[in-house]
Amino acid sequence: MSYKKKHTEEFVVNEPVGLYITKPSSNLFYWLLGGGQNITSDYDVLQLSRNGLPKNMLLMLAQKISITIQELANIMHISERTLQRYEGDAIVKSEYAEKAVELARLYTRGEEVFGSIDKFKLWMKTPLIVFKGETPLSLLDTSAGFNIVFRELGRIEHGIFV
Repeated sequence: MSYKKKHTEEFVVNEPVGLYITKPSSNLFYWLLGGGQNITSDYDVLQLSRNGLPKNMLLMLAQKISITIQELANIMHISERTLQRYEGDAIVKSEYAEKAVELARLYTRGEEVFGSIDKFKLWMKTPLIVFKGETPLSLLDTSAGFNIVFRELGRIEHGIFV
């Protein structure tokens, strides 16, 4: 008996070698969090959140978004005096870093919606009927307040005014 060998082809997928680079979602976001301090990706932000931020980075954020140290302290749930006691390069707790990241996200989103960071800063300090006469900035002491402001930005972006 003679057996013919069947012709079998190997199915091999040849993929080109790819290089995956994390691309920053917004230059403004990274600039708000530290400018040129090696924050170039979301993973850098994750590490900052886990390890905590230096006090001088928090103060730079407050300056860039035009809020006072008192307003920053209220958002962070820390007394102004305690915040002032930290040395310039001292690491502030990770809970405060989370709030700083949320602030940078919010102001980045606001700049996208309003087209200008300056217009958004003005809106943040304006008492609004939709927030029962409070300023959007005054709502940021809770995560629910952040959500309310983010939701309102979505409404403004889509032209839904209440």
